[in-house]
Amino acid sequence: MTRQQVVVHTASEIAGIREAAQSTARVLEQLSQAVVPGMTTLQLDQLAGRLIQETGGTSAFYNYHGFPGQICISVDDVVVHGIGNPALVIQPGQLVSIDVGVRLGKFVGDCATTVCAGGCPSPQAQRLMAATRQSLEAGIAAARAGAYVSDIGRAVEPVARAGGFTVVRDFVGHGCGGDLHEPPEVPNFSQPRRGPKLVPGMVLCIEPMVNAGGANVFVEDDGWTVRTADGGLSAHFEHMVLITKDEPEILTWRRTPSK
Repeated sequence: MTRQQVVVHTASEIAGIREAAQSTARVLEQLSQAVVPGMTTLQLDQLAGRLIQETGGTSAFYNYHGFPGQICISVDDVVVHGIGNPALVIQPGQLVSIDVGVRLGKFVGDCATTVCAGGCPSPQAQRLMAATRQSLEAGIAAARAGAYVSDIGRAVEPVARAGGFTVVRDFVGHGCGGDLHEPPEVPNFSQPRRGPKLVPGMVLCIEPMVNAGGANVFVEDDGWTVRTADGGLSAHFEHMVLITKDEPEILTWRRTPSK
């Protein structure tokens, strides 16, 4: 096993990653509650910038390879990497996927969720969100020491397919912690190779992107926004997971501070 295949974090690094992950989870929770019909995606992005600043950190996405937003905001058929837009007004019933990254000191947190503006999703949208969330849970359950990266995707994909949906193959999960993207890549689908073995100290972002229609996607002319090829809805859920000697630890579960 080489350093290029995986990144195994030390105990002191994990402590810093936990803090960054919790800051990210807090921002994501606040943004999820702030989504309402009538606001623009730029307004949501600007709110994210203020909330990230309040954590004492900075956006891990802003200017990452030139990305122009504080967070990624992906509406309806946008899969990932949507950019805040003053002309894009969120409508009732639309799916809004929010992907947040916070750099706190030397460490990075990254997590995502999908919400329905106004809280009244269509039956299809409701099923899609449930299947995507459940596929994430299946992937996390498979992320145990001694298993392999491929076991995660092998657990994710059948759950999405059982709901009648498809998993995006062009974009995958990844290691995270010191940098936003670290090895290994974490596909959400079955693959012939096992990939690296999971060992304690690895931190993975498991993030199913699931489409109501086909799996094919395309990137818009802005070089960032990824849409479903057939215009179908897409949902995206993501957690940072620490591999331990026992159960996987979800670093981006929102924890209530002890009094």
